[in-house]
Amino acid sequence: MNHKKNELVRVTDICKDFSTVRVLHNVSFQISPGEILGIIGENGAGKSTMMKILSGIYQPTSGEIYMEGRKVDIRTPLDAKKLGISIIPQEFNLVNDLTVYDNVFLGSELRTKSGFLDKKAMKKRTAALLEELGVSIAPEEKIENLSAAEKQMVEICKALAFKCRILIMDEPTSVLTLHEIAILFRLMRRLKEEGMTIIYISHKLKEIKEICHRVLVLRDGYFVLDRPVSEVSPEEMAQSMVGRELSQIFPKKISPQETPLLEVRHLSVPGVLKDITFTLKEGEILGFGGLVGAGRTEVAEALIGLRPLSAGEIILKGRRLEIRNPRDAVEAGISYLSEDRQGSGILTSFSVVHNTTLTSLPRYSPSRFQWIRKREELGAAQRYRELFNLKTASLATPLEFLSGGNQQKVSLSKSIDTKPMVLIADEPTRGVDVAAKQEVYSFISQIVEQGISCILISSEMEELIGMCHRVVVMQDGRITGVLEGDQICEEEIMFCATGIREGA
Repeated sequence: MNHKKNELVRVTDICKDFSTVRVLHNVSFQISPGEILGIIGENGAGKSTMMKILSGIYQPTSGEIYMEGRKVDIRTPLDAKKLGISIIPQEFNLVNDLTVYDNVFLGSELRTKSGFLDKKAMKKRTAALLEELGVSIAPEEKIENLSAAEKQMVEICKALAFKCRILIMDEPTSVLTLHEIAILFRLMRRLKEEGMTIIYISHKLKEIKEICHRVLVLRDGYFVLDRPVSEVSPEEMAQSMVGRELSQIFPKKISPQETPLLEVRHLSVPGVLKDITFTLKEGEILGFGGLVGAGRTEVAEALIGLRPLSAGEIILKGRRLEIRNPRDAVEAGISYLSEDRQGSGILTSFSVVHNTTLTSLPRYSPSRFQWIRKREELGAAQRYRELFNLKTASLATPLEFLSGGNQQKVSLSKSIDTKPMVLIADEPTRGVDVAAKQEVYSFISQIVEQGISCILISSEMEELIGMCHRVVVMQDGRITGVLEGDQICEEEIMFCATGIREGA
């Protein structure tokens, strides 16, 4: 095989089978040194599988990988590391009860000359990396105390802690705000100038346009497009991904009733939330915006009993609720879709069916001494499969074999199978492709039409603007504005989120 001198990596005819199902079909592409290559495709298209092959997590069924003209055999993540390949995975790969610096150096700890762990050096290097990313996290902080966005920043630190030549970033901005994304992009440009090659997987097509030189599109395991980003519009990228034209992504907004369904009054959690007051109307999608650390997820956790209140009341349909734990919230009619899908949303070793009914299981076994009504349980999972166009060979398939977007659809199914009055959806389209986003938006719109009210927490401005009737904006654990009508625009949200403007 003839290799051009400016090629760092060439992938040739890679195929990958999982048992009898082929998920990659003769995928071939090349990467140049110092290039930022964008890879896009629908959920289940094969993007993460291809990257796991490059980083030694999976082995290809057939095909070859060359680095600088030399054939390489990447059997393990350690092989990849020796070749200078590092990956920031889509799902967090962190140990919750270890500190930030322990996780950054896990498996590659720094040692003193006498062989002891050099904790001082590891803390210092971690602090420098965090500072570079503009994040104020202490290296000694436990992972379990971090938000999803902070965990994402730790994953980025892990990948950058060691000199690498190829950095694979799988959906790195899915839980980051615009400010954090801008910092990350500055860092990526600097790394590129220093000669690092970056493979960037994202569902955010505007980001691909902004940061990448070239874009590859995978569809159903086949390679369908390889073009410079300057020559292809976001609309053309989206059409290549799904193989058809996409109509308006956001459904038409239907006006809610004026009747308040949920009233939250003077909610406070020590050191986290201060005097949170808002109402959710019947048939309303109420957005929650703000920068990371503003307290949006903490409001959701307070409403479902994960955070003890020091003051405030929660009133649903005129009745004051006493919510001590998530079970109380479910029984009262409040359901929560977590932003951390694998951390607290689903059990990846469980099947699609068992995840769907994880919270609503008492509905399928009315008495403590009765068997679970398996046929009803299966019927419910089948309805959600059709509703969400869930891509799975069987409802008995464990979730670990589903793509991130399909896992999110199951998580959403689980959240509404409890038949709630209020659905709190925290980053519902995180790690979800453009076509699946459309399905999620359409579904949220449908359930709201059917009488479920929704609190939509999102870091994506477009999502808040396109989906919500009103938007509550937060900063530092308090509400700085409630926007409606023409006020719901990027500028106003950012003014309130940064504290420039209050009380809109």
